[in-house]
Amino acid sequence: QVPLVESGGGLVQAGGSLRLSCAASRRTFSRYAMGWFRQAPGKEREFVATISWTGGNFDYADSVKGRFTIARAYAETTVYLQMNSLKPEDTAVYYCAASYGATATTPNFWGQGTQVTVSS
Repeated sequence: QVPLVESGGGLVQAGGSLRLSCAASRRTFSRYAMGWFRQAPGKEREFVATISWTGGNFDYADSVKGRFTIARAYAETTVYLQMNSLKPEDTAVYYCAASYGATATTPNFWGQGTQVTVSS
């Protein structure tokens, strides 16, 4: 198991912003692609964003393109998800993920999740 610890969730009004953080060990951070997924009540978990282990490649779900930004800070061994222009449909539990692959679209490890609630 690879420890991934999310933080930064909370309640925000529509149009607002939140930044999620995912802290990993140095060994994890230097070897794995990282990503974010989310799961709304009654729905399946869905891909949100991913960043390669080099930080040079990104991918986003169409629903968040232009609003969310994923980044990794090597000194802090932390991956961030900056979420702007939030909508009520962004409400979900957000999960950090790590993958052996070039991207984290098919994760090998998951964090415990952090709740994001966007009020209208």
